[in-house]
Amino acid sequence: MADYDLAIIGGGLNGVSIARDAAGRGLRVILLEQGDLGAGASSASPRLIHGDLAGLERRHFLRVRSALAERDVWLRIAPHLVRPMRFAIPAHSDERPAWQLRSWLLLYDRLASRNDLPASATVDVTHHPVGNALKRPFGTAFEYSDCVVDDSRLVVLTAVDAAARGAVIRTGARCTRAERGKEWRLATKDRGFRQIVTARAVANATGAWTSSVAETVLRVPPPKVAAVQMDQIVVRRLFDSDNVYVFQNSDGQLIFASPYERDFTLIGTVSHAFKGDPAIVAMAAGDVAYLCDAANRYFRERIETVDVVRTLSGANMVPASAGGRHQRDGAITLDHGRGKAPLLNIFGGDVTTSRLRAERAVSKLTPFYPMSARWTAKAPLPGGDFAWDRFDNEVDEVRDRWRFLGEDQARRLVAAYGSNAKVILGDAKARSDLGPAFGPELTAAEVRYLMQKEWARFPDDVLWRRTKLGLTMQPADRDALAAFMAATTLELRCVAR
Repeated sequence: MADYDLAIIGGGLNGVSIARDAAGRGLRVILLEQGDLGAGASSASPRLIHGDLAGLERRHFLRVRSALAERDVWLRIAPHLVRPMRFAIPAHSDERPAWQLRSWLLLYDRLASRNDLPASATVDVTHHPVGNALKRPFGTAFEYSDCVVDDSRLVVLTAVDAAARGAVIRTGARCTRAERGKEWRLATKDRGFRQIVTARAVANATGAWTSSVAETVLRVPPPKVAAVQMDQIVVRRLFDSDNVYVFQNSDGQLIFASPYERDFTLIGTVSHAFKGDPAIVAMAAGDVAYLCDAANRYFRERIETVDVVRTLSGANMVPASAGGRHQRDGAITLDHGRGKAPLLNIFGGDVTTSRLRAERAVSKLTPFYPMSARWTAKAPLPGGDFAWDRFDNEVDEVRDRWRFLGEDQARRLVAAYGSNAKVILGDAKARSDLGPAFGPELTAAEVRYLMQKEWARFPDDVLWRRTKLGLTMQPADRDALAAFMAATTLELRCVAR
């Protein structure tokens, strides 16, 4: 008998979403990730949960409607990670006419399956807060509702939920070889130790490594894919409002500028074909300049390339036949035959449709073994056991109980952990009860939680994926964090023995 029903290679959003779905349907699941969860393209997404307004221009009405339905699902199951926001499109006479934008937004409202979020509206930017950051030539803007998401936290909490439902999550575990018969026999190198794992089926969810893993590890013909690179920049905050701005660039592309980690603005996205090592994805200077120029066309406060504090880049695979048209859908293929254990390939796609994509992928395995019904649309992610419109109430409850926390600190904890922030804070009566501090916000209690419950192993796992505190942490605090994590790793190993 095989050790597992399903072995998943790859711990990005597609991989962890399959693990969560399959474990919740009663399958024995193991996930193997050679590095950290969400360390690839899953940490370089535009951080949007949206219906894709531009899809209306391409007449993808059913896709937009399906994505808007998924937007509602995410609000319900991840209210701490997914936040509704107002998106603003300044009208520009040189680009799409105002009547066209207004028509799109009216249709966008109609395609939404529920009316909990405010409908679109036309605003006079000369007398509206949305116009404070804009140049004077823009007299009109259009507002509509969509959501932003913490993409890295979404990956990690999906894995946490998968583990809670029985999935085995192994980070730092590389699959080096696979033999295929009536079941799969996988050779793994797990933190220096070699192991053999057997599974009735395998899912290749390795993102930009899809083709190379298929050829060199699984030894099967690779799916027809094309590599795409996505780039964004982070600059100091350019506006005080909580809006997300949508710019019509001179080449027809839509560029987003979003509030990012309180003190910053995220601007993106540039996409283009990618060639090279997916582990080394760097943003070209021309793309940095492109996004700066796009922002400078609209914002009063000018930015230069030297103002960029961080670039976010990732490579992913999309179906080669799509030609870039349906990249948000991704692709799912199933390879099986007489005497051959099933192989599931899943690659590409955006954050909004990830849950649905995983649901469809796991459902393809139903002919091979029994499983329970689809369930992920109704079950909240860890910490998400409250209504999305009660987020501020959760923050207030945390501040009432732990009075030493400031507003920003409480809000960050609830946004990252939801109701599980209370597990980190425990019985603390003062900040000192949470252990040593690494900068103004990160404490030993939070770091221990991330190491014990969320597979954080190295400082970058904490600073750039579980949190974004790497944007502001000073070198001395980074060094102290590294020393603390090294000591804690040794301590945990001793306890395990």
